[in-house]
Amino acid sequence: MSSIIGRYRGIPAQDGAGVKLTRIINQPGLSYQDPFLMLDEFRSDDPNDYIAGFPPHPHRGFCTLTYMLAGRMEHKDSEGNTGVVEAGGVQWMKAARGIIHAEMPKQESGLMWGFQLWVNLPAAEKMSPADWADYPADAIPEVNVDNATVRVIGGELFAAKGPVEAKGRDFLMADIVLHDNTSLTIPSQQQAARLMYVYRGSLQINGEAIERGEIIKLDSQSDLALQGTGAAILLAGKPIAEPIAQYGPFVMNTHQEVEQAIRDYQSGQLTAS
Repeated sequence: MSSIIGRYRGIPAQDGAGVKLTRIINQPGLSYQDPFLMLDEFRSDDPNDYIAGFPPHPHRGFCTLTYMLAGRMEHKDSEGNTGVVEAGGVQWMKAARGIIHAEMPKQESGLMWGFQLWVNLPAAEKMSPADWADYPADAIPEVNVDNATVRVIGGELFAAKGPVEAKGRDFLMADIVLHDNTSLTIPSQQQAARLMYVYRGSLQINGEAIERGEIIKLDSQSDLALQGTGAAILLAGKPIAEPIAQYGPFVMNTHQEVEQAIRDYQSGQLTAS
């Protein structure tokens, strides 16, 4: 029996001030994967595709995680936080009750490649204070296993613990790179939501070939026997199992709460404590 219960491809999209990207989760073929609301990949060496960046915009009700493979992106927000994430680094922002931030490229040429993941918050945390953290590349633990390199961004894997936490959601995010047609087995942690996106090369997962640009939904029970030469992002988490009401950058439980978020933003009260 296959451990793969669905396979999909992202679609071309634009966000911010016209940044070209691939929308992987939260697109017609693959909607929310509770607790994961959205996953985007941005990858281009043409500055026209990314230079305009993501000027100031609001968020409420969820967390964002930006992971860079190449290039540099600056973060500034209404809480006074600022930082630059570089290759191998991570930025984690808990928008919660509200934050206004900007994400702008800190380069005018070269390859810009990375991911942004949106992780939902339960109702009890949606109106909690906002928070932000910047983790440089050397803060992300890296484990070498059987000629594979595993970087643990959140959760625990191979006795390494990533710096990003999403309490109560059994959150796991890892960047897995297999070198020279190697093999690696990843034990299941039993999270009900488990996905893998192959972003370079090709991999066999429990004997089934997955190519670059494919995201697969996996069952919660099976260990993952990987083989090949390539790289993938592994995501896993415990669903929140609450209603999701979204309007652009606002993700709440009801449409009334979304309408309130819009009013708060329009009146300058989104980020008030």
